[in-house]
Amino acid sequence: MTSDDGAGQTRQEQKERTRQAILDAALELSQDHGFGQLSLRQVTRQAGIVPTAFYRHFASMDELGLALVEQSFNTLRRMIRDAQRDPQVFVSIIDSAADVLVRVVKDNKAHFAFVARERFSGQGVVRQAIRHELDLFVSDLAVVLARLPNIENWSSEDVHMVSSLFVRNMVSNAEQIVEMPENRPDLEEQIKDGARRQMRLIVLGFANWKST
Repeated sequence: MTSDDGAGQTRQEQKERTRQAILDAALELSQDHGFGQLSLRQVTRQAGIVPTAFYRHFASMDELGLALVEQSFNTLRRMIRDAQRDPQVFVSIIDSAADVLVRVVKDNKAHFAFVARERFSGQGVVRQAIRHELDLFVSDLAVVLARLPNIENWSSEDVHMVSSLFVRNMVSNAEQIVEMPENRPDLEEQIKDGARRQMRLIVLGFANWKST
């Protein structure tokens, strides 16, 4: 029994490794060509598998694209969850957000580059999925922002509105980080400073905003 279970686990691990190899191959190739221009054969060649093996993991290239979108946004979901768990981040959310954003984007640059590239120029299914994930991210962030001073009594619509402003700001700055050359701490600080200033400008309106 133990032997069979061990073999089954090994097969499952191999399946997961192959699936991730396909995702990594598509992510890498899309940097130069865009996901919509990729063929199944290109991806499987890069992943080191035969084309027929692709269908054990994905029904189509569209499904592969959707999996890449989901994987890319998992990073953002973790960022929001960590912010809620860490009191220090929550207390100084404006000052901390720029540092967290730069660190997360640099650590996951390929995924953020994929989102930046595909959200406007990608194929329809992938583009719609990115838009949907951004909407979900706005909703998740709204839950965090609703606990900030001057916002706790706002209507849900207004909290959602300011969350959308923050997400637009985040996306814009993330795209700058993606394009930033390596080993340019001066540019990194410029982006952080600009992000903080932009967020503070948004926050300045909190105290005087009358939610209806």
